[in-house]
Order: sequence, then C-alpha cells, then structure tokens
Amino acid sequence: MARIDAFFKLLHEQKGSDLHLVSGQQPVLRIRGDLERVKFNVLDDNELRAMLYEITPEEKIKVFEETGDLDFAYEIPGLARYRANYFMQKNGIGAVFREIPDEILTVEQLNLPGVISRLAMLPRGLVLVTGPTGSGKSTTLAAIMNEVNAKRKDHIITIEDPIEFVHVSKSCVINHREVGTHTRSFASALRAALREDPDIILVGEMRDLETIRLAIEAANTGHLVFSTLHTTSAVKTVDRVIEVFPQGEQAQIRSTLSDSLRAVLSQALFKRIDVKGRIAVLEILIATHAVRAMIRESKSHQILSSMQTGKKYGMQTLDDGIAIHLQAGRISPEEAYMKCVDKERFKSYLKEPPADFTEV
Repeated sequence: MARIDAFFKLLHEQKGSDLHLVSGQQPVLRIRGDLERVKFNVLDDNELRAMLYEITPEEKIKVFEETGDLDFAYEIPGLARYRANYFMQKNGIGAVFREIPDEILTVEQLNLPGVISRLAMLPRGLVLVTGPTGSGKSTTLAAIMNEVNAKRKDHIITIEDPIEFVHVSKSCVINHREVGTHTRSFASALRAALREDPDIILVGEMRDLETIRLAIEAANTGHLVFSTLHTTSAVKTVDRVIEVFPQGEQAQIRSTLSDSLRAVLSQALFKRIDVKGRIAVLEILIATHAVRAMIRESKSHQILSSMQTGKKYGMQTLDDGIAIHLQAGRISPEEAYMKCVDKERFKSYLKEPPADFTEV
C-alpha cells in the first residue's frame, strides 16, 4: 500500500471530491464544494515528491520533470479511481486528485431531467456537456454512456486524458483510449476512430481547433459524438465553438454545426440542503429546426428566447432549473440567488436581499 493511499481513504470516507497536496501547506480536502484542511504536518517538498512518485509510472515522472505538468489516472481497487494533476509552484511540487467513483450513477440517481435519457438513444449528431471545472460534466456524461451501454448494441470509443469512468461492456462493445498512453492526441485518436467502426464516440474535452473540427465532422458523417467544453451557458457554447475557427471559415462552420448539433447541456453544481451532497442544475438546449436556423443565420442571441418557450422539447434555462430544485427544497435560496442569471426573479426568496455591487 502506497503512503498516499491513506489520504485517498480519508477523502473517500469524508465523501469529498478532491484532494490537494501542495509543498509548504497541510493537505486539503474539498467536501461538498468547500476546502477543509486536514490535521497533518505541513508537507515538505522532498517528502511530498517521494510520496507522489511512489504511485507515478516511471515514464510519467520523466514527462513531469521535463515539463512541470502531468495528468494521469491512479486506481485503488475496491475504492475508486483518481484523476491526478501534478504541477510545480513556488514552494515545490503540488498535486490535485479528483475522485472518480467505481459506481456509475444513473440519470435517475442524479436527479437529471428525463430528456437526458433520450439523448442516449439519438442515432447521430453532436451532444455537448459544458460548465466550469468541477461542475460534474464527467459524471453526467458517464450516466448518459451508462444508458447507452445498457440499451443499445453499438461500438463505443472513448478518448480521454486521462481515462475517468471505466464502463464494463454490457450490450455495447466499449474501448477506452487514453491520450499520451494509447494515442498521441485527441485529434489523432479521432482520425483513427473513424476507421474503427464506431457508432458512438466520446471525446473527453474539445480543447483545440483541430479536435473541434474533427468532432463536428464525425457527427456529420453519421456518428453520435459526446464531448465537453468549459463554457457557462448553452448560448456561449455555440458562440465558443464558432469563434474558435478563423473568421473566413465561420460562415461554413455555422452551417456544419447547425446540421450536426443535437443538444447542449450546461450545468452548475449546488449544495443540497435536504441531504448531504451536491446536485447538478442543468440548462438544456435542444437543437430544434428553429434553433438550427438561428445558428446558421448568426442569430445565436435569439436562442435563449427559444429555450424559454421550448419546454415541450425538454428545453430549460438555468434559472428554470434552479427554480425547480429551490421549490423542491433541495437547494438554498442564497445559493440560488448567487448562481442564477436573473437576480430579480429570486430576490423574493431571500430574507435580506443583498446589494449586488456588480449591478450598481
């Protein structure tokens, strides 16, 4: 047993999401969104480096020492997998570990809207799950892939950096590929995937122009493609995908994206007040004919209006999602107000509405 495993067991017992180990500081756990220090000695650089290198593959140590950054996955059988990130900082080495549970929660267990299950049965197209870092994108995607794996008879290829949730093949055949271990890059894996008879491709993150271009092309050639982006709303996601491309290509990519896009799920995590834990609140954009026309004609500013009137298609704005969980007593009025878009809509839920200095 590696010395660091004791911290992972503590994180798991406390139902935390992240472990921070940084030279010059005490260990820190993120529990229900808040950072809490562990009663332990301040970590010395040499001590921490030895502890981290004990679980790091030799070839990865070389990469880290050459670049100062490293991503990989570490697994403790019977406990969980961990997404590891090493970095260099002022006082020496640092690392952050995200716990990836062995158990993949279902759409129902995560309290996700019913339309999410329907996305798992799409024949083709592009589905994007977006939100800031730590908003639960990987968990939502894993729940969707779990539905696919149980209900379809298809070939799934996942391309991740590193591999997070590990799906055991049920009705589907699943191949997990890790960037840096099984393939050189997201783009090279995507190119190869098109020759590997896939029905469904999961791209862990659309990080660059080439990966975005290839993901859209794959969706346009009859595949169902799932991926993530670090954007904070459905409308901003559409704009972000288009703005990545050079100005001269944007008209063409609008047309291509309007044909391939099926849905955008933009989510934020909230602390629950009814039980221990957190819950994802989703903004849902479904690419109806009207929405596709808006994308094609460079009228993305009108998409929000379609979302507000498109509830029959399963669409909802972030504020509508917040209101559902607030009225069900799952989240607090204070956090609802802090994370909503329309502050006026939620002011009445507060005993003492704060003065928002950003709106003065």
